[in-house]
Amino acid sequence: MALGAPPTAYDRATTIFSPEGDLYQVKYAFEAVRKGWTSLGIRSKEAVIIAAEKRQITRLLDLESIEKIYLVDDHIGVAFAGMGSDGRILIDQARLVAVRHRLLYGEKASVDYVARAIADIKQAYTQHAGVRPFGVSLIFGGINPEGDTRLIKTDPGGQFFSYYAVAIGMGERYATEVLEKEYNKELDFEGLVKLALKALFKARIETSEEQSASLVGEFHNFVELGYITVEKPVFRKMSADEIRRYVNEVSGELTK
Repeated sequence: MALGAPPTAYDRATTIFSPEGDLYQVKYAFEAVRKGWTSLGIRSKEAVIIAAEKRQITRLLDLESIEKIYLVDDHIGVAFAGMGSDGRILIDQARLVAVRHRLLYGEKASVDYVARAIADIKQAYTQHAGVRPFGVSLIFGGINPEGDTRLIKTDPGGQFFSYYAVAIGMGERYATEVLEKEYNKELDFEGLVKLALKALFKARIETSEEQSASLVGEFHNFVELGYITVEKPVFRKMSADEIRRYVNEVSGELTK
């Protein structure tokens, strides 16, 4: 009598479905994202905010050398959670997609166009032998050429969805709780920044052994934040001094 393949057989190749319809290598890639440092994005009619945390995993680590938020084009930024090396390669591809669109059509690529192109690459790596899925999720945020704000997340399986607010990484659950409770489509720029900081802080506290009272004074050192507004549609990263000012303004709410 022939015996069925043991469960471990289904994770030997990307292209083999389990009896439950799962691709185990893709599931493992999602797990890599869940172990990554928390990143999130929020948008309203006025602006798009992308924020990410950084962790001092060893006192010898130079945090200033670590980037979690990148510029794709003048009007698009991106953050990631998961394997940093995979994120770097896909972000480079996103930049190529954007610049090729400019050269070919003489205009900026939409956020949707760039996100779809990266999602297509991710999906291709779930159906070919000899490769593995990308263990990273990306959040693209920006202003489309038509002037509307966009926020799109791509996952390791190649799916992509548009969001008003979204979080990825180890603190996704806790950051999402804050976002679902406090998000409002009418938030202005400062409201978006403060909400992003509160969500990141909540995620940090719940996924570490740090205490809120001791963390709040140093929190600005562990945050990276980028933004773009409809009024000035150029994506830029916020300076450390700017982040410190906003953290100070919401410090009372962070330690509740």
